[in-house]
Amino acid sequence: MLTINYKDPRPIYEQVRDALRQLILRGALAPEEKLPSVRELAGTLAINPNTIQRAYRELEAGGLIYTVAGKGAFVASGGAAAEKRKGELLETVEAAVRELRLLGAERRELEALLENVYGEEDRT
Repeated sequence: MLTINYKDPRPIYEQVRDALRQLILRGALAPEEKLPSVRELAGTLAINPNTIQRAYRELEAGGLIYTVAGKGAFVASGGAAAEKRKGELLETVEAAVRELRLLGAERRELEALLENVYGEEDRT
């Protein structure tokens, strides 16, 4: 399910958070599906439970998961969190495109990039 890359410069909690976010947004983790307990996932990954707790806390703050006292953490239902994240990313992309334009990047370079990214789906 998740792997930790110790060569990745990001902190481990960010790797866990981002991996879970991707699984949720791709639908690999279904709405209302129970996530592994903090201790269970920490044991599986051989990392400190506080690291998993921090990742879960950030996912909850982002609306992707929710916790029920005594029951655990669950994937949030509805697409509100996904739509929010999509909007945030579109703003980031827009800012990057504007900066690339100032740096002289041409439209065809960006179109080629988009074709490459969207073409990956066809190749898998």
